[in-house]
Formats: sequence, C-alpha cells, structure tokens
Amino acid sequence: MNTLRTLRLLALCAAAALLGACATTSKPGYDYTNFRQSHPASILLLPPVNDTNSVGASYSLLSQMTLPLAESGYYVLPVSLVDETFRQNGYTNPAEIEGIPIDKLYKIFHADAALYVHIKQFGTVYQLIISDTVVSAEARLVDLRTGSVLWAGKASASSSEDHTNTGGGLAGLLLSAIVNQIVEATTDRSHDIAGVTSLRLLSAGQPAGMLYGPRSPKYQAQQQP
Repeated sequence: MNTLRTLRLLALCAAAALLGACATTSKPGYDYTNFRQSHPASILLLPPVNDTNSVGASYSLLSQMTLPLAESGYYVLPVSLVDETFRQNGYTNPAEIEGIPIDKLYKIFHADAALYVHIKQFGTVYQLIISDTVVSAEARLVDLRTGSVLWAGKASASSSEDHTNTGGGLAGLLLSAIVNQIVEATTDRSHDIAGVTSLRLLSAGQPAGMLYGPRSPKYQAQQQP
C-alpha cells in the first residue's frame, strides 16, 4: 500500500511540474491593441520587395495575396489599378515604392492600411539528391492614417511537405528524389508554393495572424481581447 501511495504521489508531482513548465514556457498572445483601435476596412497591397535572386518573385506572390485578404473580410484595392497608378507616377521598383511616405499613399489611394511585404526565399534548392522549392515572406500592416504598425508576421511553405518516399530503401529514396527533381524542373513550383505561403501569411484566424476584416461574419466576435 505504501508503495502504491508513493507512486501516486510521484505521478502527481510529475504532473504538477509539467504543468508548471508549460505555464512558464508558453508564449504570450499577439498584441492586437493597435489593430482593434484602427478598424482597417480597406488594404493597399504594395508590390513585395524581393530580397532573393529569383526574377519574377515579387509579382508571383503579389498576384496571390488578394484572395486570403478578401476572404478574411477586407476590401483590397485592385492590384492592376494600383500597379498602373505607380507606373504613371514613375514608380516601378518595389523598393522605391516601399519608400513612398504614408501620407502620400493615403492621399492617392485613400486606403485605411498598406501591406508591406519582403520575400526572403523563393525558388528551388538542390542538395545532393534532394530538391526543395521554398517560399518564405514577412509582412507588416501599417495604418496609413496614423503610421502605426497594426500587425506583423511571417510564413513559409515548402514542396518537401508533400514529397513522398516510394519505399525500397536507398533505391526508393533515389527514385523519389529523381521524380521530385523532374517535377520541380518542369513545372512552376515556386508560383504554386508562393500561393500556399500567401494563404498562411494573410489568412485571418490563425495564431498570431491577421484579424478578420469588417466584411467577415467573424469580425464582431474578435473585437474583444
């Protein structure tokens, strides 16, 4: 009986220690104070600044950023109209566009907020027999009326997430790698992976992600911390 009681006591102590560890190591939630006070309804998508050597990365990601924001309840200014407006004013480089003062952006577009994006990885990397297409990006949502940063986040997606091994040890691994490399080389995998990255980065309702916009039925429920 004493042995059983001792074991139970040890189990309780272990459980308490585990809960305590979880409590001390858990990360605090994202601070949405500025986001909730701003109530942005319209968003200006700026062309992503491409920090990689992949040509076309900026517009590949930009073309897929409207969908998750619109589905999250925001009005997104038409990308083609915004692009043409920048061109008419002599701006074609995303880095130069990023440097435009926010008061000027607000005067031209009258959007509540602008989304600034940097592409950190874009393309296929080959390592021995393994190939992997990776797209990662970072974003900041800035209130064009006040200059406050409302939200910041980052996301990444990789083709290796859906790679499968055909089995058969080393031979199977080699076969799988060859098949994957053929697929990576003959299809525009980077564009597809960019779409996944965009969804992960900009879809509302994710941990530390964007809040829902006024056009979403979930908008009112999230206004309280």
